[in-house]
Amino acid sequence: MSERHPIRVMDKNTTSRQRALVVGLGISGTASALRLHRAGWDVVVLEKAPERRRGGYFIALFGTGLAAAERLGIADAVPNRFAPEGVSFDVDRTGRRRRGVGYADVFGGSRMVMRGDIEDAVFTALPDGVEIRYSTVPIALDQYLDGVGVEIRDLTTETTTVERFDLVVGADGLRSTVRRLAFEPEQSPIRRLNYMIAVYSLPEPVPGYRLQDGLLMAEAGRSVWVFSFADRPPSVLFSYRTDDVDAEFTRPAIDSLRAAYGPEPTGSTLGWLLDQFEKAPDHLFDSAEQVHLDHWHRGRVVLVGDAAWCLTVYSGMGASTGLAGADLLGTMLERHPHDVPRALQDWEDHLRPFIDHHLGSGVSMRGFFTPGNRAELLLRSMMIRLARLPIAGRLLAKMMTNRARMKSLDIAAAAA
Repeated sequence: MSERHPIRVMDKNTTSRQRALVVGLGISGTASALRLHRAGWDVVVLEKAPERRRGGYFIALFGTGLAAAERLGIADAVPNRFAPEGVSFDVDRTGRRRRGVGYADVFGGSRMVMRGDIEDAVFTALPDGVEIRYSTVPIALDQYLDGVGVEIRDLTTETTTVERFDLVVGADGLRSTVRRLAFEPEQSPIRRLNYMIAVYSLPEPVPGYRLQDGLLMAEAGRSVWVFSFADRPPSVLFSYRTDDVDAEFTRPAIDSLRAAYGPEPTGSTLGWLLDQFEKAPDHLFDSAEQVHLDHWHRGRVVLVGDAAWCLTVYSGMGASTGLAGADLLGTMLERHPHDVPRALQDWEDHLRPFIDHHLGSGVSMRGFFTPGNRAELLLRSMMIRLARLPIAGRLLAKMMTNRARMKSLDIAAAAA
């Protein structure tokens, strides 16, 4: 423990209810807090940010996530922003457009939402009994047979407390502090795909297109997606290949994007999208990375969501697996109320094959989002053309339906 800052020792285990610490107030963390409270636990949530993050960008909620949302009682609060009258276009730099295949065409039955829609729904469902501490982080973990001692740092008051919990849930994202404190793997579990992503929301429709129209500009090693909604301006995803991820962060994001999509003239549509990114008040610019761990739990510490298995945007299953993982965690803790380690092992045993599938799918689906080379670009173009033909289109639809089944598996029900 540090001697540079005041430390206050606290022990709040004064009731018979078990006590859980959840780190992270995103989808996985908030859903875990909600589910654990319903399972009879006292829950404390730590969030590094000074307030709850809001907004977010396009995501799809698949059957796996919808089933968990139903049990969590939030499904009706998550809107479906899908625009059934919308048209998806393949476009190029010259302005040429033709009818294309959009996200909803490939993954029918999913609910098109903004990330903030799910976060708002879960947060609103949290009962008053869940304690949330902002500007607060764990800085040390000390495991015992019957609990975990956690050194907690308040970033506002610069004070440190030590508290004891029966369970610690790390839901603090790709670069998880809990994972670093509790697991300390010899090699980093983060695997780069050598692709960059940039995401932001538009203030208005793309010039020359309707609000509900989607766009895709796909080239070898780079693509731009415009995801449309029925009731709000679109979201944009830039995705491109790079041989040096670290170099992409050495300059402003817009400079990296302009370099990645050059040196050819951008044309009016791509140029406008790049200009809007530069003007956007908020954006995400990051590398596409997965997390591969041999174990997601150790003793009484467990990782959930991106902290455990980040699937990348290409999988499309981040929100769904975050909700499902939290839901199943509560189910297993209810099944083994007095044996936390066994509950965590059963939780991982049931979830691991499903997550492993989607880790692999996240890599293979990258080619759908961003063809890595000319061969992948040609293959994608051929599949889109075939999709427009009656017989071939039905065969491709059947193939995608089989793929979609793994996005609709009800994890907690399957474990019952």
